[in-house]
Amino acid sequence: MAPSQPVDLPAIAFLGAGSMARAVLAGLLQPHVAVDGIRATNRSASRAAEFADESRVTAYATEADAAANRRAVAGAKLVVVAVKPAMVPDLLDEIADALEPGTIVVSVAAGVTVETFEAHLPEHVAVVRTMPNTPAVVGRAVTGVSAGTRSSEDDLALVVSLFETVGDVLVVPESQLDALSTISGSGPAYVFLLIEALERAAIAKGFTPEQAAVMVQGTFRGASELLAASVDDPAELRRRVTSPKGTTERAIAVLEEADLAGLFGRATDAALARARELAAGA
Repeated sequence: MAPSQPVDLPAIAFLGAGSMARAVLAGLLQPHVAVDGIRATNRSASRAAEFADESRVTAYATEADAAANRRAVAGAKLVVVAVKPAMVPDLLDEIADALEPGTIVVSVAAGVTVETFEAHLPEHVAVVRTMPNTPAVVGRAVTGVSAGTRSSEDDLALVVSLFETVGDVLVVPESQLDALSTISGSGPAYVFLLIEALERAAIAKGFTPEQAAVMVQGTFRGASELLAASVDDPAELRRRVTSPKGTTERAIAVLEEADLAGLFGRATDAALARARELAAGA
């Protein structure tokens, strides 16, 4: 969403203020975003104190206040559950009767289904499940959003507006959310792994680690920005770099011989299998 477009959001509570929650929260603190109150909870008082200089955030520590989570959700329209997946059921039971009618509970907990959320919450509370990724930290997230059985189109639109403050949003059925997580959720790790491998290749050819980092990271950054600025798809941009009978063509042939596409297919299948195991409690 362009910074010139103002965003107005109702009161929001973040239960769990880990890295992902803080990334989304950072999006809400941009000048063009107006929020009718932000609350955040975590376990330690020291972590809560990190928000002391941010007047727009009221932070609570559960170690200092056993009712912190219930206090945070009181009057909140959006409640973002960002604790570890294993902690979700107990947390939902703790806050269930403190949620006001019309509240939307937003999950960023990997592997925890809408069914699980709805089973622990009253009928007057809607659930929307989401899957953001770590580039949210720099406002470049891709977030998958899936409606629950009790959420309306307006509820879904409100959650989309929330996550558009940190990047792009795809609305998909929940049945596709785990598959989405194997692409965009895990995707940054795949990119970083490729960067690591190419830097090692550069070092093996005699470059220093510092030179390798400049070459490889600069190339990835430039290629990404070129793709973002272009009307052409990645295949066409690749063809333009790949001169017939040239050096790049020879290198691409090696990668294709190794079945790179198949390798990514198998890797994402493995990630999907694990996501289903997590959903089943394994």
